[in-house]
Amino acid sequence: MDKKSKTPPEITLELQKRLTALAEKEYADFTRKLVPDTAYPLLGVRLPALRALAREYAGDARIGGFLADLPHSYLDENALHAFIINREKCLPESIKLLDAFLPFTDSWSTCDSLRPAAIEKHFSGAKPYIFSCIDSGAPYTVRFGILMLMTYGLKDGFDIEFHERVCRVKGGDYYVNMMRAWYFATALAIRYDETIPVLTERRLDAWTHNKTIQKAVESRRIAEERKAFLRTLRLRVERE
Repeated sequence: MDKKSKTPPEITLELQKRLTALAEKEYADFTRKLVPDTAYPLLGVRLPALRALAREYAGDARIGGFLADLPHSYLDENALHAFIINREKCLPESIKLLDAFLPFTDSWSTCDSLRPAAIEKHFSGAKPYIFSCIDSGAPYTVRFGILMLMTYGLKDGFDIEFHERVCRVKGGDYYVNMMRAWYFATALAIRYDETIPVLTERRLDAWTHNKTIQKAVESRRIAEERKAFLRTLRLRVERE
C-alpha cells in the first residue's frame, strides 16, 4: 500500500473526522483478529454506521474527491468506499469506480463488502467485466469476480461457463480458494445437478475440493442424503 504524499481533499478530512467520532477501540481490536490480511489501520466503525454514511454522502457533489483519494488511510474508509460504489446504478460508471478501487483492496472484508447495484441490475452486461476480474491474477480482484458469479449468477441467468471459469482459476492464494469453495458450496445448494460433477470428476485442487464439501455439509440448504454422499467424496491429503 503506497502512502499518499499530497494533502487529502476536504471531503476526505471531513469523512475521517466523522469516522473517528464513530470509532470504537474494542471493536477495532475485535475486527483486527477477523481481518489479518490487511495492512490498513482500523478505527473500529461498525457496518451499520458505515452504511448510513454511504447513504448520506453518496449524492454529495464532493464525493468524487474521496473516491479518487486512494489509497485511503483506514480500512473503515475502504468499507465506506465499497458501500458508496454499491449505490451506483450505472454499469459503466460502476466499472470505472471498481477499476480504480480494486487495486487498493487488500482484505476479504473490503472485497466482500462490494455488492454493486449496477452489476445486480445489469448482470448479463456485466459478465465480460466479471470474467476479466476472474482472469486478472490479482487475488482480491479474482475473489471479487467469483463473488459476483456466486451472488448474482447462480439463479436467473446461470450458465455452466461460470463453473468452468471458477474451476480454471489457478494459484494457491488462501482467500481466492476460500471464495472458490464458497462458490461451489453455494452452487451445490442451488444447482446441485450441474455442480456435483465438479467434485465427482475431481476438477478442483484437493484443498478447495475438501473445503467445498465441508462448507456444503455445514449448509442448512442441502438435504441430508446429499450431505452423506458428499462426505464420501472427500479426498485424502498427504501431510508433509
